[in-house]
Amino acid sequence: MASPTESGADARLRFINSRSNASVKELRRFFHDASPDENGEIAVEGMHLVEEAIRSGLRISSVFFAESARDRAHKLLPQLPKQTQTLLLPNEVFSSAVPSESPQGVAALVRVNRFSLAEVLRPEPALVVVAAGLQDPGNLGTIARAGEAFGATGLVLAENTVSAWNWKSLRASAGSLFRLPVVKGEASRVLAELKAQGIVVLATSSHKGRPISETDLTRPLTLIVGNEGAGVSKQVLAQADEVVTIPHADKVESLNAAIATSVVLYEASRQREDGSPRRHREH
Repeated sequence: MASPTESGADARLRFINSRSNASVKELRRFFHDASPDENGEIAVEGMHLVEEAIRSGLRISSVFFAESARDRAHKLLPQLPKQTQTLLLPNEVFSSAVPSESPQGVAALVRVNRFSLAEVLRPEPALVVVAAGLQDPGNLGTIARAGEAFGATGLVLAENTVSAWNWKSLRASAGSLFRLPVVKGEASRVLAELKAQGIVVLATSSHKGRPISETDLTRPLTLIVGNEGAGVSKQVLAQADEVVTIPHADKVESLNAAIATSVVLYEASRQREDGSPRRHREH
């Protein structure tokens, strides 16, 4: 026999058993589009991400539970406002609407915040990551997570970059994309605008450039992250003020884009806390 709490939770759940139901079709479309609609809504999947959306103060319009995830529904429902639509789906109907191969049985429609380029630069000194041609959603999400951890002020998605609202990006960010300011823009225009405001533009290289530990990262900065295979395009690289490198063993050809970005962001955070870079010692 269900407890009173579980019975009350079940009473909030509206059962839907059709893949062609309008709400189910809407969830499927949001995952496919991987982009906010006119109201700023996106689809997210997984218990952790839904809880992160709640913790981030985002508005959740609908939550979908698979029948196998009733225990998660009972845990999550007390955290949801009364106006949030809560739906219970047969496992196969739920699986038809979400993209992951091993769904956790929880998905939601969430309204994310919208930001301007000016908001990406606050608080000073700015520490902005410009993703220019990054294609792997896991890399993008990891960069957002590292960005929030190490004090980045925002993330700019330039042309030919994967969507921040791709379900894999969101999962890799572990909720950071709900809080880190994200904007879209053309790389050349955005970089020109940032440079006009006195922000130094950095690009990374595997084998040449000033080591990051000897580079002043306490200044207002923008870090360009290029395509995983081709790197930063020549056109975008031409707008960089400086090229920096992360010293590493010669046997390693290069670092993964997300790892390299995370290391630079960590070093920037360290310098900003300590007040200066480590100066190269003359021999």
